[in-house]
Amino acid sequence: MAMGNRVLNGIERIGNRLPDPVFLFLWLIGALIVLSLVGAGLGWSAVNPVTGDTLVAESLLSPANLERLLIGMPSTLTNFPPLGIVVIIIYGASVAERSGLFATAIRGALLNAPKAMLTPVIVITGMVSHHASDAAYVVVIPLAAVMFAAAGRHPLAGLAAAFAAVSGGYAGNLFPGAQDALLLGITEPAARLIDPSYSVNIAGNWFFIVGVVIVFTPIVWFITDRIIEPRLGPWAPKGTSSPTADEKQPLSSDEKRGLAFAGLAVVAMIALWALISALPGSPFVDPDADPQERFNPLFKSLAAFFALTFFVSGAAFGFGARSVTSHRDLVRMMGEGIIQLAPYLVLVFFAAHFVAMFNWSGLGPILAINAAEQLRQINMPAPLLLISVVLVSCFFDLFVGSASAKWSALAPIVVPMFMLLGISPEMTTAGYRMGDSVTNIATPLMSYFPLILTFAQRWDPKFGLGSLMSTMLPYAGAFLVAGLTMVALWVTLDLPLGPGVGVYYEPPAPAVAVQLPADGGIAGPVAPPEAAAVAGPGVRAR
Repeated sequence: MAMGNRVLNGIERIGNRLPDPVFLFLWLIGALIVLSLVGAGLGWSAVNPVTGDTLVAESLLSPANLERLLIGMPSTLTNFPPLGIVVIIIYGASVAERSGLFATAIRGALLNAPKAMLTPVIVITGMVSHHASDAAYVVVIPLAAVMFAAAGRHPLAGLAAAFAAVSGGYAGNLFPGAQDALLLGITEPAARLIDPSYSVNIAGNWFFIVGVVIVFTPIVWFITDRIIEPRLGPWAPKGTSSPTADEKQPLSSDEKRGLAFAGLAVVAMIALWALISALPGSPFVDPDADPQERFNPLFKSLAAFFALTFFVSGAAFGFGARSVTSHRDLVRMMGEGIIQLAPYLVLVFFAAHFVAMFNWSGLGPILAINAAEQLRQINMPAPLLLISVVLVSCFFDLFVGSASAKWSALAPIVVPMFMLLGISPEMTTAGYRMGDSVTNIATPLMSYFPLILTFAQRWDPKFGLGSLMSTMLPYAGAFLVAGLTMVALWVTLDLPLGPGVGVYYEPPAPAVAVQLPADGGIAGPVAPPEAAAVAGPGVRAR
């Protein structure tokens, strides 16, 4: 125990010394400028085995790159792929959240859950509630404790189950949302460093995130009911630790009417999208594309679908529940959503420039090509490659909480490197998401950890930081083992990650391959290999 405390204290000290993610990106940009000067001076280069282009390291202080940086600064920000997608989804989601739709739907699901099924209902609700942004933490977790207490069970067990689902199950959901748009939006420009024609859509991890829900739900159910609750012992309510009448209050008639209106709005939006897809000459269908790519426009339209569905269903709920009285309320809610997005907009300015400057310098693909060649020589099987991504993501998650900040820094190297080893960008993203998710509940550096501790101390004032960490560690350990196993099996069985998206990347027939010189140094071109050689030993070419 003493050794464990020393390790955790060390992690906490290191994490506390790290700068804000914004300044972390500033440091990375400074290091990138220095590295570009070194690379350009030493003549670093490589040949893209997909396009055959020779890639040469460029100084970021060259006249051309300074022009890109200083004159093209507005376009560098606005062209950052995740930005537009995240903003339009937030427009809709902010209406659904502020009208009360998300909170009421979550409350209704938990209040009506049968006692025997209370834990799995809380877990699934917690994972789906990621669409509700902060409401997932401030509504689901304390309400789960209330529901357990009302059922005569230990409220801290309900809190632990909800925290495990909301934070530890962050990679899971039943439908794509803003997080998918954000992370896969970062993946696309990283993939285009190697294959300029590569396209990523918001549904690229859909089947995988549903798989996380299916795998993690019974794990949380078992640990909560068989380990955590017996360990906590019987619960005897004392004074203010009992659920209040308001907390157990069933949904009002207005709220029920609002949910009915919202449900009809969702059905109407699904019907509208289905009708557009079925129309002759539909913009959602590309008749000239290969069969597996024919519905790519439909998948790309999902960002608009979710944004509009959130908006329409939120507005319908608001008018039904009387939380919205005029169109001005809807405009105000969208504005408040963008205000809440302000910290992300600050971060994304620096993240966008870091990603763009990595591209301008040429260092990303050069490093990826050489690293891929080294890994190819090691002959590491594909499942182990993805397991390494999960573990690296877990490690960084202990110190840097922001998923987008970490992925913005890692993607320009990891995504193209794994593409050259035959792994699709979507699979690499899925591995990263798994690692970023499972350790959230094990580190006190997680931004919501103090809030969860406050919720817990309502029920037990003596419940401290160590108590919360020891309660959550069984979930984190089980999630890590299950996550690594799931990723390895997903790759081994070559399961689809989303509609039309697979585990493996099949590059075009390479014009030129890369081989490290016998005496080391920078990779250079050699004779064109067979197409299957791009995947390398141990990885199937598809």
